[in-house]
Amino acid sequence: MATCPECDIEIEIDEDDLEEMEVGDPWVCDGCASTLRIAVLDPLEFDVDDEDEEDDEEKSEDDDVEELDGDDEDDDDGDDWDE
Repeated sequence: MATCPECDIEIEIDEDDLEEMEVGDPWVCDGCASTLRIAVLDPLEFDVDDEDEEDDEEKSEDDDVEELDGDDEDDDDGDDWDE
């Protein structure tokens, strides 16, 4: 049995599933929905998936850009009155 490095919940994996797994395989934590990677098979250990964190950061940056773009549209409406 292993624990999630994010939320410390115990992760139980069926032994049949464990036999098919390899180091580096992805796993989603049932407790916090973090994407994990198998770091070690015996004893079973997980690491946080760095790619998942990078995707979250990129999405956050994209959201910030969209908010700025939305603000620019409001400013354009005021320019029409200069005629």
